[in-house]
Amino acid sequence: MRYREFWDLVDDVLGSAQGRGLVRELVIGELGNRTAQQALDDGDEPRTVWHALCDALGVPDAARWGTDPHRAAPPRR
Repeated sequence: MRYREFWDLVDDVLGSAQGRGLVRELVIGELGNRTAQQALDDGDEPRTVWHALCDALGVPDAARWGTDPHRAAPPRR
C-alpha cells in the first residue's frame, strides 16, 4: 500500500474531516501508543498503520477497503 492509497482509504472509509482528525489524534496501542500520523512519520508501512487504525476503530474487514470495487485488500504482514 502506498501513502496515497492510505489517505484515499481514510477519506473513503472514515470521511475526510473525521478520518484525518483520527489519524492525527487517536493514540493506538498497537502502534506503540502513537497516533497513525506519528507512525507514518516514523516510517511505519501504511498498510500496517491502516490495519491498526481499523482495528482500533472496530472497522469490519468487509468495510476496510472503501467503495471502489476494483481496490484489492492488501493482506496483513
